Amino acid sequence: MIDTSGQNKDRQNLADFDEIWLFGYGSLIYKVDFPFIEKSVASIKGWQRKFWQGSHDHRGTPDNPGRVVTLTPVAKYIECIGMAYRITEDEFVHLDHREKNGYLRHEVTVQFENRKSKQGLIYIADEDNMAFLGKASISEIAQQILESSGPSGENREYLLELASSLRKLNANDEHIFEIEKALLKLI
Repeated sequence: MIDTSGQNKDRQNLADFDEIWLFGYGSLIYKVDFPFIEKSVASIKGWQRKFWQGSHDHRGTPDNPGRVVTLTPVAKYIECIGMAYRITEDEFVHLDHREKNGYLRHEVTVQFENRKSKQGLIYIADEDNMAFLGKASISEIAQQILESSGPSGENREYLLELASSLRKLNANDEHIFEIEKALLKLI
């Protein structure tokens, strides 16, 4: 298993931010286990959620990794809807540990529902990290999710919670909903 928490401490000088906004697009939408000052539905452009990242530490094990979402670059006009949280610098001790399995912090422009935008931070696991699983068919991803479980629970719970949360945000995410449909047929 890899641990990117040390790398993340060196990626940005958090003291340089007037306010820190964290954009969540996966479990950070529904599993908010950190204090925040405020939250808002928000989006980023040019990125798309994909179940291409392995989870060896939360929704799977080193021998049987689960699958969780990361972002892949797409056309600049495509919007990824999620949640933004205004947090303090102190929360990154917890967040860097939570997102340590291949995710690195990046700066991104976060657009809020009122159409205002701010610079924010996001965790992305790119294809160069050791936990990256990459593309697979919808049925293969659903089967792996069905068969995986880890310290944070069953991998299927992650998928079903994410799909439910996206519906509540009125986010249309074909990739997530197709995998959800395939998983429900397997159950």
